[in-house]
Amino acid sequence: MTILVTGATGKVGRQAVSQLHAQGHDVRALVRRPSGLPGEIPGDLTDAGSVKQALDGVDKVFLVWPFFDADNLAPVLEAISDRHIVYLSSSGEPPWALAAEALIEQATPRWTFLRPTGFAGNALEFAPEIKAGDVVRAPFGKMARPLIHEYDMAAVGVLALTEDGHAGKKYELSGPELVTQIEQVQIIGDVIGRPLRFEELSPEQAKADMTAAGWPQQLIDSALGAWAGMLETPEAITSTVEELTGRPAKTFREWAEDHAADFRA
Repeated sequence: MTILVTGATGKVGRQAVSQLHAQGHDVRALVRRPSGLPGEIPGDLTDAGSVKQALDGVDKVFLVWPFFDADNLAPVLEAISDRHIVYLSSSGEPPWALAAEALIEQATPRWTFLRPTGFAGNALEFAPEIKAGDVVRAPFGKMARPLIHEYDMAAVGVLALTEDGHAGKKYELSGPELVTQIEQVQIIGDVIGRPLRFEELSPEQAKADMTAAGWPQQLIDSALGAWAGMLETPEAITSTVEELTGRPAKTFREWAEDHAADFRA
């Protein structure tokens, strides 16, 4: 069995490639440029012809579609044909994820959707400020999320690809505990041995910073609205990772320990 992983250089895709390779599976990692991953094959996910070439001899696909819309996904799915697709979707049913899921369901009867909550890896956005000083500035410091380690998302995806019984399933995935942004910063400080402080930004300040950083306006408004809603209604904690893998989902502290070097100057 040969498995193609798209988005292979991203947080989750890289983990999927690593875990599949470690388990002895024949894995292909679709990359635009050499990255040192096992089974690398050059290609461009936005080019259906390129994807079709990478699919020669492939039985299943771990699909990471790293865009906030489903534009141009249909021709890629046509290239994938009726292979089993494990798609990294999202919790909360955002429109782009639902659109992608609908296209996949039309393209093949063999699919599995992973719907994770917020990625623990998004805390890497704090790294430049932490390397430069002791203060992290962001909005909604008390927003709590059951952040999930990229290892756990990939582990469930690998199970869905390599075991029977996962076709047609939609798996809601989360970390094991709610962690506020203030707590994230404190935990990272504990792990790297430096006291860090969280400084609250107003939504207006955050919007200006996100605009300056090049975020699309629609995405800015969507993100700020979702984060504000999570102050009152956090994402749900699920036990799916433990039920499927037989071990508890990794905590945010474990994630921070795995990434400590990313926060050190």
